[in-house]
Amino acid sequence: MTDTVNEAPLPYRDASLPIDERVEDLLGRMELADKVGMLFHTMAAYADLDEGNPTFGLPSISSMVRKRRMSHFNLLGAAPGGREFAAWHNALQRMALDTPLGIPITLSTDPRHSFSDNPLTSLMAGPFSQWPETLGFAALASPERLERFADIARQEYLAVGLRVALHPQIDLATEPRWSRIAGTFGEDADLTSRLVVGYIRGFQGSELGPDSVATMVKHFPGGGPQLDGEDPHFEWGKEQVYPGGQQEYHLRPFIAAIGAGATQMMPYYGQPVGTDWEEVGFGFNKGVLTDLLRDRLGFDGIVCTDWGLLTDVVVFGADMPARAWGVEDLTRPQRIVKALDAGVDQFGGELCTDELRGLVERGEVSEARLDVSVRRLLREKFRLGLFENPFVDEEAAESLVGRADFVAEGLDAQSDSLTLLTNGAVDGGSPILPLARGVKVYAEGVAADALAAYATVVESPEDADVAILRIKAPFEDRDRGGFSDLFHSGSLEFPAEEHARLTAIAETVPTVIDIYLDRPAVLGGLEDAARAVLADYGASDAAVLRVLFGERGPQGSLPFDLPRSDAAVVASRSDVAFDTENPTFRFGHGLRY
Repeated sequence: MTDTVNEAPLPYRDASLPIDERVEDLLGRMELADKVGMLFHTMAAYADLDEGNPTFGLPSISSMVRKRRMSHFNLLGAAPGGREFAAWHNALQRMALDTPLGIPITLSTDPRHSFSDNPLTSLMAGPFSQWPETLGFAALASPERLERFADIARQEYLAVGLRVALHPQIDLATEPRWSRIAGTFGEDADLTSRLVVGYIRGFQGSELGPDSVATMVKHFPGGGPQLDGEDPHFEWGKEQVYPGGQQEYHLRPFIAAIGAGATQMMPYYGQPVGTDWEEVGFGFNKGVLTDLLRDRLGFDGIVCTDWGLLTDVVVFGADMPARAWGVEDLTRPQRIVKALDAGVDQFGGELCTDELRGLVERGEVSEARLDVSVRRLLREKFRLGLFENPFVDEEAAESLVGRADFVAEGLDAQSDSLTLLTNGAVDGGSPILPLARGVKVYAEGVAADALAAYATVVESPEDADVAILRIKAPFEDRDRGGFSDLFHSGSLEFPAEEHARLTAIAETVPTVIDIYLDRPAVLGGLEDAARAVLADYGASDAAVLRVLFGERGPQGSLPFDLPRSDAAVVASRSDVAFDTENPTFRFGHGLRY
């Protein structure tokens, strides 16, 4: 690439010029192919740059950069360490510099710092420090603590070249059965609004700049109130409903995020039903994206669709139709036109560049319309400093990613977020927790080597002084194939056989249950059968055992109500917070030692 004319830098390469001036200069030099490529933001895997990804049916990233002129990618997978991650990123940026205009790559990522592992929503921590799910930070209810996490995540992302966080997820958990609750800040709009400000500040700083990671806030206008708690990744969960008329309640966190400086926004897949909005998915919905988000709320940042609104695909051997809810009968080019008309700037998870180019060449989409979105996308790259220095320091990445003090803070957050629901006495004496060291323990869901540092591990409840059972919130195993099995949906009640088994252990020996809440659970009397019940939101054995044995006290409070029964959930309104009758434990409940 040549970036000089008579030895003078091209204006868009001149960092002394105002960003808007640089944007206009570069825009004027872009061919139609460059503009079209910029409107697509698809997946790329940590792998050889010249290899495709058969799981998602993707071509090589090199072909997407060189032939399709794409420059935004959502990175799947992780390198074994910071150095390898940074080296891969630098090789990608060198490739981008060899394109005619040398437009740098913007790499994005789903959350990478917790315990969830779902390729469509989140990734395991890998070499990064590990923390609780965002629900855990809601349990801590501290914007300052969350900002500290976000700042550490920012440093680790920045070290390896990740410049856009496809989060925070600020949907409200008003429908307890919804499978995406683990990534939210719970049920309360006020708490979520306070927390998202700290989150954005930690990633972006006071304003977006070269040391920032941009945040793509999701899922506008709030993806929580799904019909029957099903998820609109799938056709059976496409309907989003507001039986309580609470659209404004779900908007409140987004208003806070815009005020905090969020620069990108992702609408959800859901198709609103029974509202004043057109009954089409939010990525196609002009009333939501233009009238509400742009005009009423004043958002002028990037709007990127959720992934896969346009194209039917096969993933893990299962058909996965485009999430084109309400516009299923439109052709793919027609869907592109409708989304652009609605106010979309980028298509997430798509690479149908030829079809968009054809629409422009046929006059069905104007090049001026592309320019509106390209300006926003270029402005973001310039503000992030990518044109000045797209590369990262590979040595620094090795020492910073997963740094010991970051890991230690993450472990503390895991422990502190634990929520103590009950803590009954043993033989009429003191509460069972914290446990004494050296007791004989029967355990399930706990690694024996981790437990051995605190207690004597025995093989049966009958031989134990206490049982420690680490379990997960229940869900229905529907076996629908593909990615759907990764989404925990349906009943919140334990199967009768499992409930009876857990109760039998509790009747044999004083029992402590730690339950991982990726969504609310109906305990169904386990809170009475067990001597103590804790909730966690992503925590290692080490984090939990520190609390159980009194090295650190639980500091968390429930970020949602725990319903008393499935029947109470069915009778509640999906969009109304705290609407289940007589919950077992209420929002904010949490005991202390």
